[in-house]
This record gives sequence, structure tokens and C-alpha cells, in this order.
Amino acid sequence: MSRAVRKHPSQQASVGASVDETAEVARVRAALLDWYDVNARDLPWRVRPGRAGLLRADPYRVWLSEIMLQQTTVAAVTPYFLRFLDRFPTIEALANAPRDDVLTAWAGLGYYSRARNMHAAAQILAERGFPQDEAGWRALPGVGAYTAAAVAAIAFGAATNVVDGNVESVMARLHAVDTPLPSAKPMLRELASHYIRADGAEDWPQALMDLGSGVCTPRAPRCGVCPIAFACKGLAAGDPARLPTKAPKAEKPQRFGVAFALVSNGAVLVERRPDEGLLGGMRALPTTPWRASMWSPEEAMAHAPTATDWRRVGAVRHVFTHFALALEVYAATGSPGAGETAALDALQSAGLPTLFRKAAALVSF
Repeated sequence: MSRAVRKHPSQQASVGASVDETAEVARVRAALLDWYDVNARDLPWRVRPGRAGLLRADPYRVWLSEIMLQQTTVAAVTPYFLRFLDRFPTIEALANAPRDDVLTAWAGLGYYSRARNMHAAAQILAERGFPQDEAGWRALPGVGAYTAAAVAAIAFGAATNVVDGNVESVMARLHAVDTPLPSAKPMLRELASHYIRADGAEDWPQALMDLGSGVCTPRAPRCGVCPIAFACKGLAAGDPARLPTKAPKAEKPQRFGVAFALVSNGAVLVERRPDEGLLGGMRALPTTPWRASMWSPEEAMAHAPTATDWRRVGAVRHVFTHFALALEVYAATGSPGAGETAALDALQSAGLPTLFRKAAALVSF
């Protein structure tokens, strides 16, 4: 039996020519929600669809998953989420944990400001409780417009407009929007808003995301099994795969640095990076600054810890959001003095980011 879809009081007939009559919107919603009832992905932060009013999704799990999913895939996040939840099972456990423990548990997920902001937000949530509306979530550290809307909808049934890359892709094809991204983002967000209703508010954004991730995929949309193909203007035009179009990306600038692995008794010297900047607050190998020109050995040694036998052991490359980094790695043996060390065979448990685990892997003594 199909879901009944009520008219949301704030959504009357379409605005402009981009969205069809309200009846067509209702057909699209009903078809997609019916599909989601059967085809929803089984994810550890979700409640099965169609159970609104019976069982709400845990806001702690929903919020945690949304923070982890920023710039990261579901496949990469799921094992981290389960380990993180095992270590910090409640908002109180997360709020009361030392920040270093949180950063260590986060190591490898990248975008480490997320972990710092999450820990700060957890302390607010533990004290004040979980907000139930979008504005309350938006006020927390590290919570942007998308995350606030997603948590309010999924955990509390708020009729919010949740728009991520998957939703943008679906809307671009559904309405044959030729304007390239990112210029099309406001238009796609506006189109998505016309489908928001109070009924099914928890399931609607997740249904759109699942459609975008599994059916309306970027390179090869599976239009033959799409539940809303009947309404898709991109399909009617004959080439939905070309949408959304994207403006050419500028080439990422290149930066260069040198990392120093000072090894003693199977352990390597590490230091705490400043809170501000990339990989802030994380343990890392000592490095030079990262700059636009390569470092000569003489320049690099001015930043090296004290040792006499520094030798180049290789280089690693790493791509950040705004630049690519070429990091040369020098190694030496010597006493770390009073500095902190991490065992070379246990760098992940020590909380080193992927970049520095790759660098340290080049060392053999």
C-alpha cells in the first residue's frame, strides 16, 4: 500500500515553471517513499523506514554519523562509527572524554576540525540536551546548514530541506537543470524545497540520499529501476547522465614540506600540531612549514630535531581539500629527550593521521 502524502500547509502550487503541479509533487513523494520502504540501506545510525511515531532515531547516533559523513563516504564511515560508538556510547561519555582520546579515535578519518568541534558540541549537548529544531543544531560548533537540517529531520521529524550532493544530482536530473555546479546550488536547493512535507519528514531526505547513491548515480544512472523515472525531465530529454553539469575545477596548488622521523628503540618522536590549521591538535611527525617551493636539504635541516645522521628515506603525497602536498621524509636515530614518542608498529592507535602514518612507514631501522 502506498503512503498517503498530505499537503504541507506552506507548500501550495508550484513556483515558476520548474516544479509541476502539487499533485505531481505528491506522486513523486509517494513513489520514492514507497521505494525507500523496501530498499532503504541498513545503516547503524538509522531506524527502519515507516516507523515514525513508533521509534525515533537516536539523535546522538544521527548527529555523530552526519559529522563523520561530511566529506567522507558511508563505506569509510561505518567501521569508524561502530568503533567510535563502542568507545563513546553516549553523549555524556563523549563530552567527558579527554579531547586527546577523541582525536585518537578519529585518526584516519581526516578533516580533524570535525573532531575538535564535535567534542566541543558534545559538552554543550550533554549540559543542555538535544535541540529539536534546525536553528538549535545550527548554533552548535561544527554544525552547518546541511547537518542541522539532517539531524532535525531524521531524529525529530522536522520538515526541513536537507540537500547534499546526492540530492542536488537527483534534482538536477528530475528538473533538467543545465546550469553548472556550483552556480546551480541555490536553484537546486529551491527545487528540493517544494517536496518538503510534514508526512514522512524523517524518511524523505534519507530516501533521496539512497536514490542518489544507489540508483541516480553520478556516472551511470539506473533509470530502468528508478521509482521516479516517470517524472524525470532529464530522462525525457534523453541523456540524464550528463546532469548535473559542473564548471571546470581549478588545478589544486602544490605545496612542499619535509617530515622528520627521529627513531629510538622502535618508537618515533611525535609532536602536537597547533589547534589552528590543518590536522590541528593531532599528533604528528615534526615537519617544516608547508610552502609553495621545494626545500633544500640545508633549509630543511634548520627545522629538524637534534640528530647527526639525517638521511632522506622517501616521499609521500597527500591531497587536501585546497592543495596537494609533497612531503619528503628524513629519518635519523637519536634520543627524543623529553619529547613524546609513538611505537612505529602502532601508529594508528597513537592517533597519527594517515599522512604521517604513510611517512613513518618509510622508516626502517
